[in-house]
Amino acid sequence: MKRRQFLESFAGSALAIGTQPLFASSGLSPRAFSLAHAANSPDQTSGKGDGTPEFFYRPMGAWAADFIPYYKDGSYHLFFLLDWRDKEGHGEGTPWYQVSTTDFVHFEEHGEMLPRGTRDDQDLFVFTGSVTYGEGSYHIFYTGHNPHLRAQGKPEQGVMHAVSKDLLKWQKVPEDTFYAPGDHFEPHDWRDPFVFYNKEAGEYWMLLAARLKAGPSRRRGCTALCASKDLKKWEVRKPFWTPGLYFTHECPDLFRMGDWWYLVFSEFSDLVRTRYRMSRSIGGPWLTPKDDYFDGRAFYAAKTASDGQRRFIFGWDPTRAEKKDYYRWDWGGNLVVHELFQESDGTLSVKVPATVDAAWKKPLESPFSSHLGEVKVGDNQIEIAAPGSFGCAAAGIMPDRCKIETQIQFEPGTHGCGIMMRTSDDLESSYYLRLEPQNGRLVFDSWPRGSGPEHPITSTDGGYMAGLDRWIKLDHSTPIHVKVFVDGTIAVAYVGGKVSLCTRMYDLRKGRWGFFVNQGSAKFQNVRVTEL
Repeated sequence: MKRRQFLESFAGSALAIGTQPLFASSGLSPRAFSLAHAANSPDQTSGKGDGTPEFFYRPMGAWAADFIPYYKDGSYHLFFLLDWRDKEGHGEGTPWYQVSTTDFVHFEEHGEMLPRGTRDDQDLFVFTGSVTYGEGSYHIFYTGHNPHLRAQGKPEQGVMHAVSKDLLKWQKVPEDTFYAPGDHFEPHDWRDPFVFYNKEAGEYWMLLAARLKAGPSRRRGCTALCASKDLKKWEVRKPFWTPGLYFTHECPDLFRMGDWWYLVFSEFSDLVRTRYRMSRSIGGPWLTPKDDYFDGRAFYAAKTASDGQRRFIFGWDPTRAEKKDYYRWDWGGNLVVHELFQESDGTLSVKVPATVDAAWKKPLESPFSSHLGEVKVGDNQIEIAAPGSFGCAAAGIMPDRCKIETQIQFEPGTHGCGIMMRTSDDLESSYYLRLEPQNGRLVFDSWPRGSGPEHPITSTDGGYMAGLDRWIKLDHSTPIHVKVFVDGTIAVAYVGGKVSLCTRMYDLRKGRWGFFVNQGSAKFQNVRVTEL
């Protein structure tokens, strides 16, 4: 499968990116322009109806994918692929844009960095790459993708180069373009260059998403390796990693934390996930941790960056086709940032960035007014007992934008418990963030579960929304902290300070919030709902 074919099946859209500038000649700064015009785009606002831009960033009137982070002088510079999803109105191809942030809450938009080429150029689609500094300049190495070149007997993809002195004005260097060697690699998969300086080797290394020419087609993916002394001429070497597992390893990223090296990549042949491997040496062997991904289906193409003390991973929460639950996931969406941290055994976990957590300050009072089963409401505490049954307690109307947090302690034998969102007054329909102690699992679910003629999945299929699950250690003797950040259709959950799960919520737009228990008993303490 070619990258373009994958994207079309993945997105259900034609990656239609325009020839028009993102910012009109209004005299406003990019961010001010976005704020002033957000109310004119119903898809752009948080759902509050007051023109407030979304908390989880995306460009005004468009969508973002494949964030490429670079840290400098207290700011994270986030380059990304921009998609208007409007080929007729904006033309074909994807450019790179840039925003910067110091806290992942406030963003400054810098506009277009790398324009797309023409239908005859290699970089009609300016696909993923990396930003680095070396030899006295900043460098972008990126993927030039053009699906029209295959018919001319030319490679669809090549590695391309651009340089800058200030991270804002970039000059393409087309003469530095190079392609996959035809003796070992497939010619049309040669993308997502990640460049860094290898101090031990005394040279620059480039990791690439590539495919070998031999082997079962769906398992030919490899992480290719190139080396350079000057960031201009590259030598293709023996592949960096060839596990024989996936179709390809997209968006490679490599970093060291303590005594461990980590190789991050995204794949779409087994599960659509951003995964990682770990090794004591940059040369491997690369070990697979028990839980080798950072989130669920709704967090993809993630890459990392560090300020020297903390490391963050930047991915995107995709939209769904036709804005319907259970429809296919689109290509592109909104930025989501997790903070990475290392466990004692070297494995990686994630938590909410402190600045994101602290942004939600305004408390919301909302008494519990209806319930099923045996429910006790105390001082900032709810107890639900439903042995062999289902019990719940529903509070007031859930804001379109809020943070819900609590500590949950369940009794032994409990099948499920968690947070209800956008629950109907009759308690019939709802979204559920559910802990499943007997399965050691966190899932996102809904009811009705894809029922009705407009959905391709019937209500009897699956025990939760497909792909929205995480393994998690749950102990009845230890309360577990749960936080859910909701902004319009986006929900991002953090559980136990170690596990995250992103999703979208389309079909149920309004409703109440609360807690539930399925066949067991649980106590919900330190309940708090806040708004921005």
